[in-house]
Amino acid sequence: MLVEYLTSLHEIYPVKHEFAGYPAAMTLADRVHSDHDIAPLEASKSYPDSIDKVLHFSGKARDIQDFEQFLEQAQTANIQNLLLLTGDKLKEHHNGRDGQPRSRYLESVNAVMAAKEHGGFRIGVAFNPFKYVEAERDAQYLKLHKKIKAGADFIITQLGYDIEALKQAKSFLTQHAYSQQILACVMPLTLGRANFMVKHKVAGIVITPHMLKVLADEKQAGHTDHVYLRCALQILICKHLGFAGIHLSACHKPEEQMLLESYIEQYRHLELEALEELWNSLWQVTTGKEFSPEITRFSRQPSSKQLIKYRQLHVMHEAMFGSKIAKGFGRFIFKASFWENTLVAKLLLKTEVLSKHSLVGCESCGQCRLGDTLYICPETCPKGLANGPCGGTTLDRCEFGDRECIHSVKARLAKAVAQTEILKEKLIPTVPLETRGTSSWKNWYLATEA
Repeated sequence: MLVEYLTSLHEIYPVKHEFAGYPAAMTLADRVHSDHDIAPLEASKSYPDSIDKVLHFSGKARDIQDFEQFLEQAQTANIQNLLLLTGDKLKEHHNGRDGQPRSRYLESVNAVMAAKEHGGFRIGVAFNPFKYVEAERDAQYLKLHKKIKAGADFIITQLGYDIEALKQAKSFLTQHAYSQQILACVMPLTLGRANFMVKHKVAGIVITPHMLKVLADEKQAGHTDHVYLRCALQILICKHLGFAGIHLSACHKPEEQMLLESYIEQYRHLELEALEELWNSLWQVTTGKEFSPEITRFSRQPSSKQLIKYRQLHVMHEAMFGSKIAKGFGRFIFKASFWENTLVAKLLLKTEVLSKHSLVGCESCGQCRLGDTLYICPETCPKGLANGPCGGTTLDRCEFGDRECIHSVKARLAKAVAQTEILKEKLIPTVPLETRGTSSWKNWYLATEA
């Protein structure tokens, strides 16, 4: 049992070593309340060393150097358990067009790779199984493959209430013979919390009109105790399903924890079938669709324009970068000393941007990853994610709400052109800050071995 505490809390609450008979540890969330919350590593100093801790690290507005510094500090503080997240949209996100530098996000996959290379940590990652259109769901599972390949030791799901989606997540690990432990994030869901999530469009969390109606009816009838009963049932159901534990959110006050524990003890003796029957009764489940959003018609295939563009760019890419002759010729050209001239370097970069920006959205990252992303530029993702989606999409729409998620586009395209493996297996490195604003053509050819 992991019990989450926000670093923005103004009061230090007692932390248990066990919860309802289960071993318990605390987790410290990273910048949930605001972009300027105290860092979990700093907040952890307020609690005794004897308490097991899991520190969250969110990649929003951070780069790989920030993370490497964090790893050193965590090791010095004898912190071993980390939950590595890309992070939700910054509340003060800058798109690069407002006079501020563009906000960038360190991808969780890259953070896992760095932590694994550093050594000495037990590494957790987040996963959102609550996706209800094919491409969006595929993209999530493809990225989970990458997180596990990168070195994740355990997985924590997004907060959600769809038991069938949790079953699918557990089955995925079994099907692929992954040994990583999986924990389910749960929260006692009050009407107030549910309304807040809907109003503020909290990223990646599905609250349906049916759920809101059930909560509103219960509140009007005075059945507010159902909030903690349901949470207890979800915990017990997940235990029966083989989940290794629970990440308990928004339940840090002693009186809340005591109430939840009492319900866990009261229903602990029930078998899975009885628990699910009671769960479905409390949520008034009749069709099985009560936890999924209303789905309109969605495309299952890429457009003909997307397919043509992919094939044309693939031919061009192979011609310029795929053959030994092209690689050798490119190395020969870019080894010339005159490319070091500042004016020539600027002209080369300008030429590259002009040739690629209108076509794929190039932003001069200096480390072109188009060959690994089906020629869909990661820079066109507001967070700049190359390895796959964040958890904040909704029905194929980006968390930012102004576009379709590029990773859903990639997932559809990959199926159509039989390139799904590349989205599952290829771990794409982060772009160093010093590389941005340089020519990726020159960098690629000179980095290629003879």
